[in-house]
Amino acid sequence: MVTPFGADGSLDLITAKALALHLVTAQRNDALLLNGTTGESPTTTTDEKIALIKGVKAHLAENNATVPIIAGAGTNNTASSIALSQASVAAGADALLIVVPYYNKPSQNGMVAHFSAIADSVPSTPLIIYNIPGRTGVLMQPETMARLHEAYPTIVGVKQSHNDMEAVSTIRRLLPKTFTIWSGDDPLTLPMMANGATGVISVLSHLAGPAIAAMMAAYTAGDVAQAHALHQRLLPLAQQLFTLPNPTIVKTVLARRGVLPTATFRLPMIAVDASEEALIAKLLADLDAFDAWFA
Repeated sequence: MVTPFGADGSLDLITAKALALHLVTAQRNDALLLNGTTGESPTTTTDEKIALIKGVKAHLAENNATVPIIAGAGTNNTASSIALSQASVAAGADALLIVVPYYNKPSQNGMVAHFSAIADSVPSTPLIIYNIPGRTGVLMQPETMARLHEAYPTIVGVKQSHNDMEAVSTIRRLLPKTFTIWSGDDPLTLPMMANGATGVISVLSHLAGPAIAAMMAAYTAGDVAQAHALHQRLLPLAQQLFTLPNPTIVKTVLARRGVLPTATFRLPMIAVDASEEALIAKLLADLDAFDAWFA
């Protein structure tokens, strides 16, 4: 979920609560991930992260729209990750997304030690590995995931943001069904499902959640032709979302569609400029056409 900010750059918790409810009720998301990269988590404080978890969880409960809340809590500092993980769980997070440590590029054994320490610190909380080598500079191997899941069954799955289908197949072969694979990139959802993934931790579901749900349901039911048709329609939308650094486009489109009152970013993320307006206009037009087709 994107994190709404006011025009002055402050956390807009009122809008965040409304957006969360919209994502569950109108966009059919069956869980919400707060404080992820799409939520500009590198720029939000720990206090803001905790306020977001508490506020969203309470608002969904008040509106009978409770879904699991996953909170991003990983950093490249194990001690800091432990502190944020414990604070997020205390605030009400149902599960945690823990990124493979970035920049310092640990070995596979270092990754095991990092995730083990976090799992030990929140022993009753499900953890999801976030494997995104494009941001971290290092890739967790399937064999490492297997070691972690065997030692810590609470490490329940991986958000795999890596376009290697052989790796997805290997993860599925090495790990039991109790270990879930989610696509971490919208264009890869159906290809990953064909290789053993269950679904997606999505950006596009801000805008096309019902169609993504329909695609996954069709594939799960064995209607591959319908799933493929939906995938082909969704693919250009997903690709357009990432022509600028995420969440620039999704946040701008949400504002233009009236879901957010404003598209405010925290540096180093910046708003679209005049030369990029054509990208927004095209996506808005394509979304309107898609909505008409899907209806």
